[in-house]
Amino acid sequence: MPTLCKPSVDVPEHIITLEETLKFAEDTHHGKPQLPLALRLIKNTGVQKRHLVQPIEKTLRHPGLEERNRIFEKEAKKRCPKVIEEALAHAQLTARDIDAIIFVSCTGFLMPSMTAWLINNMGFRSDTRQIPIAQLGCAAGGAAINRAHDFCTAYPHSNVLIVSCELCSLCYQPGDDQISSLLSDGLFGDAVAAAVVRGHGGTGISLERNASHLIPHTETWISYAVRSTGFHFQLDRRVPGTMKPLAPVLRDLTHTHGWNIATLDFYIIHAGGPRILTDLSTYLDVDPHKFRHSRTTLTQYGNIASAVVLDALRRLFNENTTTTGATGLIAGFGPGITAEMALGTWHTTTPTTNHTTTTTIITSPHTHTPTTPTPAHATTTQPTPAPAHAHATATQPTPAHATAHTSAPQPPPPPPPTPAPAPLTL
Repeated sequence: MPTLCKPSVDVPEHIITLEETLKFAEDTHHGKPQLPLALRLIKNTGVQKRHLVQPIEKTLRHPGLEERNRIFEKEAKKRCPKVIEEALAHAQLTARDIDAIIFVSCTGFLMPSMTAWLINNMGFRSDTRQIPIAQLGCAAGGAAINRAHDFCTAYPHSNVLIVSCELCSLCYQPGDDQISSLLSDGLFGDAVAAAVVRGHGGTGISLERNASHLIPHTETWISYAVRSTGFHFQLDRRVPGTMKPLAPVLRDLTHTHGWNIATLDFYIIHAGGPRILTDLSTYLDVDPHKFRHSRTTLTQYGNIASAVVLDALRRLFNENTTTTGATGLIAGFGPGITAEMALGTWHTTTPTTNHTTTTTIITSPHTHTPTTPTPAHATTTQPTPAPAHAHATATQPTPAHATAHTSAPQPPPPPPPTPAPAPLTL
């Protein structure tokens, strides 16, 4: 069963506190009639500090879309390798073991995707699948986990790397006076994160079921207005109430899986703001303390978009109190309004030293030999796909080994692996 291993997260060195945010907002938008409401909303977010790739003074001097996108590319290439190397180490894998890279960002645009640069400069194989996700906003962290789950279920023994690079400060619009823009300037922060989903082995969350849900006719509630100055964040006043229609979707998903949403052991929720956690606690009858990891991410880093769920997961791992068999929920929410949800069980792999065999696996979409030995007693049995639910479409791809009883010819033996290029030193 695919396992989500411990994420790695890094935040930039420039820090802005709540007090500094309020002062900059007052100075920049002095005399505007909506300023008092915006200041009150910023205080209510609970965000105490955020990390930015540039000092706030430089960030507020808008250099134009072209320069901001250049900064995004430079900072992404500077900051992503570190978290990727750490995530690979957490998963006990190397770059050569990765079969697909999912790169997630809604704050900068590159073509080719950053996945191409990572493959060329960090020692990944040239046949590594590239899966960039650019338009799911804050929901993309959950979506990346779910697509990695799908990939590893379809191709047992494959490994997927997830990379999130969210430099939200490059989307600040100091000239905008709308409440949604003022609020976003005081809510969003910058972060990069990475995690590996292993198709076999590893310690972390065994992913058992995932689902997506779109609230009908809400596509204008969270959006970008793309203008000559870049991405202008737009937020409908109805967005804070979206947990009311989504709570039954979460409840039904867990019920379909045979679990009770109110009695899970851990909850990793995208906290776009404090009301999301407060409302879910009420609607799902969950102890607010169980949302502590998501709330801490919001308090210490602000809304870091798709990286929120990965940072909250990192905090769960670091707490080191989760026991084998613990059940939990991961959920990301974003534009659409879209919810990406996953259910999983905490799993620990016991290292073996005396009875391992090294084999060539041919159920992967690639023909390479894993660099880590496969325990002889390991099983690759995948869960039986469940019927789609009325509220959420549960995605359970058919495992590759499910068709082993057919008479289809087997693929030829794999060629010797190509030596990995030396990783780029940044």
